[in-house]
Order: sequence, then structure tokens, then C-alpha cells
Amino acid sequence: MKSVDIVKWIATVIQLFGYGLTGLNIVPWNVFAFLVGIALWFAVGVMWKDRAIMLVHVGAFLSLGVGYLNA
Repeated sequence: MKSVDIVKWIATVIQLFGYGLTGLNIVPWNVFAFLVGIALWFAVGVMWKDRAIMLVHVGAFLSLGVGYLNA
């Protein structure tokens, strides 16, 4: 398995964990899980040189950050 695949699967599991924490209303740990998942998916975008993946995760980071600061 390539290193990018390992990062991709770890990021996916962490994101799913974040969704579960959100469903259980476990705050702010859900936000921290999402931040780690976003960072890892951004890294996958860099490894693949895929600007769309990078852009969507920058947008997710900004949205999450603004929402967290306004909460």
C-alpha cells in the first residue's frame, strides 16, 4: 500500500470518528477530529497534486474555524 493510501484511510477514519462525535454531541472533540481529518486530506491533495481536494479542505477548515469561533 502506498503512503498516500495510508494517509487517505487514516484521514477517512478520523473524519468518520468526527461525525460520530458530532452525532453524540461530544464537543469540542468532534471539532478536533475534523481538523485532523481536514489536515490529512489536504496532505493527500498535496501528494496527488490535486488542487480541488486542497481547495475543498481549505474551505472546510475556514468554515469549521469560523463556526467554532462564533460558537
